[in-house]
Amino acid sequence: MSECYLCPRKCGVDRTKNTGFCGAGADTVVARASLHKWEEPCISYKNGAGTVFFSGCNLHCCFCQNNKISNELFGKKVSTEKLADIFLSLQDMGADNIDLVTPTHFVPNIINALDKIRHRLVIPVVYNCGGYELTETIDMLDGYVDIYLPDIKYFSSDISQKYSNASDYFDITSKAVLAMIRQIGKLCYNDEGGLIKGTIIRHMVLPSHRHDSMKIMDWISGSTSKDEVLVSIMNQYTPFDFISDEYKELKRRVTKMEYNTVVDHAAQLGINGFTQQKSSSSEKYVPEFDLTGI
Repeated sequence: MSECYLCPRKCGVDRTKNTGFCGAGADTVVARASLHKWEEPCISYKNGAGTVFFSGCNLHCCFCQNNKISNELFGKKVSTEKLADIFLSLQDMGADNIDLVTPTHFVPNIINALDKIRHRLVIPVVYNCGGYELTETIDMLDGYVDIYLPDIKYFSSDISQKYSNASDYFDITSKAVLAMIRQIGKLCYNDEGGLIKGTIIRHMVLPSHRHDSMKIMDWISGSTSKDEVLVSIMNQYTPFDFISDEYKELKRRVTKMEYNTVVDHAAQLGINGFTQQKSSSSEKYVPEFDLTGI
């Protein structure tokens, strides 16, 4: 943390004294820890994923549904011991897994917490991230993560620069996702149909950008195999009021035609995974960031 190069921003900031691009200092900050039943069916198949929402983010997307914690940095500082206790508490509640949401900038702290309780943790650990990861950081997680759940948000560098100030997004993310797959290997399930090992790639279709989404599906089809990867094509884009008028194309929901075009393209490519109903585009699916479970 004294010279942070955990993510592709490579701030080099001394986070014991200042904050990085992610908005985080050296202390772990968490906004919510609870059972969450709205993840993909094989992730929240029984009681729900044991989600731990970390505050801050290395992307700061202009449309983020978790804006309160990613951009406004709401949350509470927790010690390594407290974080470990949170993981065990979620397991005691019957969580299907420990679902680490936006964890990149706290990876060393998370590893330290897991080291304290690995002998007691019997459920998988999910690394739920925006995809914008360094392969070196993924290497650090070898042996700690069972399931990778990365986004691939954009193919076009122009779009990723406009919405996330990251022109290198796809170049970085595609390499990171392949590193995740190499590390984890083939998809593996328990007797209840729950995923216990593997990679799920998420992609949320954005209004006016279905062709960019189709290029992502082309890449997934050509670069991964069905026994290693599931793909979750998300229809939950919500045009929140905080989105600037600068992004007028994002001030509406995705149309049925836009979403179905991407889904049909993925089906033609033989991609396996999940789709969402139109009703998923709603603020009611955004968790209450109120320090529950902290």
